[in-house]
Amino acid sequence: QVQLVESGGGLVQAGDSLRLSCKASGFTFSNYDMGWFRQVPGKEREFVSAIRWSGSMTVYVDSVKGRFTISRDNAKNTVYLQMNSLKPEDTAAYSCAAKFKRPYSSSTSWDISMNNGYDYWGQGTQVTVSA
Repeated sequence: QVQLVESGGGLVQAGDSLRLSCKASGFTFSNYDMGWFRQVPGKEREFVSAIRWSGSMTVYVDSVKGRFTISRDNAKNTVYLQMNSLKPEDTAAYSCAAKFKRPYSSSTSWDISMNNGYDYWGQGTQVTVSA
């Protein structure tokens, strides 16, 4: 049974930090690229960040560059999202997702591909940032 379980969300103040975790089970984690998405009620889900199965490549949406860092530990079947300098506009439900690894012709094509086409999704963890 495939599971992606997020944790680490909460209520914080602007400028604070949070570290989200996503624990995977039921599939071979090291065969999957991993992504983080977020969604606010009434809005479309937004891509936040992704990391290659090997950890060798990462990509971020412009709004979080320099503040968020994605990482993974394949031995622990876990992907992380370190979020620093949080802003009220970061408030959302954050979900992780897994996408089976595929070859890509360039890092740019990988970056673009990480916006969609995921195979498994977690339920999400709420992050609320107060002003």
